[in-house]
Amino acid sequence: MDWAKLWNDIVTYFETNVWNIVFFFVILLLGVIVIKIIMTVLRKVLSKTKMERIAQQFICTAIKFCLWLVLILLLLSQIGIQISGILTAISALILAVGMALESNMANLANGIVIVSNHMFKKGDYIMVDGVEGNITDINFLFTTLMTNDNKKITLPNSTIVNSSVTNLGANAKRRVDFTFSVAYESDVELVKKIVAEVMQSDGRVYLDPAPFCRLKTMNASSLDFVANCWCDNEDYWDVYYYVTEWVYNEFKRHKISVPYNQLEVRERKDKVSVPVIGKKLPERVEKVRVDKKEKDVFNLIKKGLSHKDKKKDKKEKKNKKEKNLNAQNVAEVAQEKATEDNKDKNAQTKVQNAEKSDAQENEKKSKRKKK
Repeated sequence: MDWAKLWNDIVTYFETNVWNIVFFFVILLLGVIVIKIIMTVLRKVLSKTKMERIAQQFICTAIKFCLWLVLILLLLSQIGIQISGILTAISALILAVGMALESNMANLANGIVIVSNHMFKKGDYIMVDGVEGNITDINFLFTTLMTNDNKKITLPNSTIVNSSVTNLGANAKRRVDFTFSVAYESDVELVKKIVAEVMQSDGRVYLDPAPFCRLKTMNASSLDFVANCWCDNEDYWDVYYYVTEWVYNEFKRHKISVPYNQLEVRERKDKVSVPVIGKKLPERVEKVRVDKKEKDVFNLIKKGLSHKDKKKDKKEKKNKKEKNLNAQNVAEVAQEKATEDNKDKNAQTKVQNAEKSDAQENEKKSKRKKK
């Protein structure tokens, strides 16, 4: 490599493009200052809105990326590089990345929908797609839940948007529902009074609206009462367990029985006679198994014998048919001969009758002549 020529080319480039290089650094300096000013103003404006912090961060990041991209393209154009090819390459790259990350792009779009619509916030207790828990983190791709047994569940945002979401922590107050079953001999008014007093005894329960208890269902083996009361959202489980335990204790104190399934077992003392079918188990009879080759030979022999039998039967049928034809022909000949004999006899009879009639007429004529 000719280092002297390379150095001369560099010197020549800087001598001929000195103003382009100056403008390059001016544009770079101004661009950095303008980007910082725009981002500072944008963050202040977004901080005064009610938009979620994660949405603000996403918007600032996207705008900052676009501003830096424009600045880089201007700098490349200033030093004489054609940016049309670069724009084409960037477009193709964005298209390829979008196709490869199609599911992530869907999660990103759904994340924007979740954050912008304020569907829920961090700390809310939600139920979605068969799981439930407190929201610990929301980003533009995934939502993280923490269950009551301290399990971390990460759900794609597309799953949350396309499913039915129950937000149990959306409001400050929450209703606690109960169902209590007692025996039919229990006093209905006493049961209602006990349940209401237990709920009112807890200072975490609101007295307005007042606790509620009524008989709902008369089942086959129990009377079912429904009850509910209101409390703060964070006190839900404490109130639920408190009321359940104290209602049970008060039922026992007032001799109110709680029905449950019972199993009755009796001892059988009669003798059972089971009929026996057959005398005894038959002895094993081994199956006769034929080898495949022997079976094939046997089938061929069987086919050959059956072919000969068919020929023999065909020949016998032919002979029998010929005998039947001969017997039929003999019978026809005999019948024809008998018919001819009958005709001859009839002809002789007619001749004899004619001769007799002629003889009688001759006798009559001779008698007339004699007279």
